[in-house]
Amino acid sequence: METLKLLDRPYSLTSEHIDFYQKNKYIKLKQVLETDFLAHLNEVISKKVDELNQQDTPMEKRSTYGKAFLQLFNLWKQHETIKELVFSKRLAKIATDLMQVDGVRLYHDQALFKEGGGGITPWHADQHYWPLATDKTITAWIPLQETPLEMGPLEFSAGSHAILEGRELSIGDTSERFIEKRLKVTDFKHVIAPFDIGEISFHSGWVFHRAGANTTQKTRKVMTIIYMDKDMKLKQPENDGQINDWNTWCPGAEIGKIINTPLNPVLY
Repeated sequence: METLKLLDRPYSLTSEHIDFYQKNKYIKLKQVLETDFLAHLNEVISKKVDELNQQDTPMEKRSTYGKAFLQLFNLWKQHETIKELVFSKRLAKIATDLMQVDGVRLYHDQALFKEGGGGITPWHADQHYWPLATDKTITAWIPLQETPLEMGPLEFSAGSHAILEGRELSIGDTSERFIEKRLKVTDFKHVIAPFDIGEISFHSGWVFHRAGANTTQKTRKVMTIIYMDKDMKLKQPENDGQINDWNTWCPGAEIGKIINTPLNPVLY
């Protein structure tokens, strides 16, 4: 019961937090979730990932993308504790306030488990894959354990949402090379820092980000929640990834209309 109260209790977001996000399109916030709840969540999500994971290719034989993480989606439909997290008003209000919109709805959630010895997550912008009409999108990146640099925490290029080149690239070796080269000639700060337990980051769909390799023997376990403006409309898809996302995460939504499907409830 106390955990549920926390998940609905507002986080003390300041005007400085909002201004920082609006400028840089990412922010890291400390003590958003409690240690005991994260430990329970770690146990629940880990069990569900083990149950659903179908990756059986040895690490050395996988593609760069395959080495980056195990990826499982919409776990809110699989377990009540995960649903409590994904539907948390505490997190949804942070997303709403950072984006400066009237409310948010769910796009989808995903677990990103970078195994011990797992490779880098190449530079990319998430919204390349999303058939969404505006840039009012934001992802909560929730480590389920303390995440030192050796485990490959999320890294950001602060303010890089302003760059148009590279947006058309899917995650892979090409995006890593091209975007790394492009960012080197800008003044955007490359932010690399560990995550404390309970610390969460929020980033825009168009800000470039990556993660280093996990050089430890432990799995880096992360849960993510992707929010969009509650009035977000579906746009005409521009690539195969966006067609897949339309069919998978907002089935039945119509181009030019608000994405209001059973998989995309208003969360705040």
